[in-house]
Amino acid sequence: MAISKDTKAKLVKEFGKDKGPGATEAQIAILTYEINDLTEHLKVHIHDYHSKRGLLMKVGKRKSLLAYLKDNDVKSYRETIKKLNIRK
Repeated sequence: MAISKDTKAKLVKEFGKDKGPGATEAQIAILTYEINDLTEHLKVHIHDYHSKRGLLMKVGKRKSLLAYLKDNDVKSYRETIKKLNIRK
């Protein structure tokens, strides 16, 4: 369930631009990967309430980051949700 270093590095390289892993886009991409992973886990393990709480916390964090990105850089926001296939 944890994200591997290689996968994280690939996401940061693709979305982080020149800012690295601290870039808002990179953080959103990493959270999206983790959300998708947890969603698949919860389809099998329905009664795993601790993971469900973690999933909801990650979704909330991603929502906050998306709102921040939308307020500060609309072009980057639109590109990010399009690349990650996020509904908005």
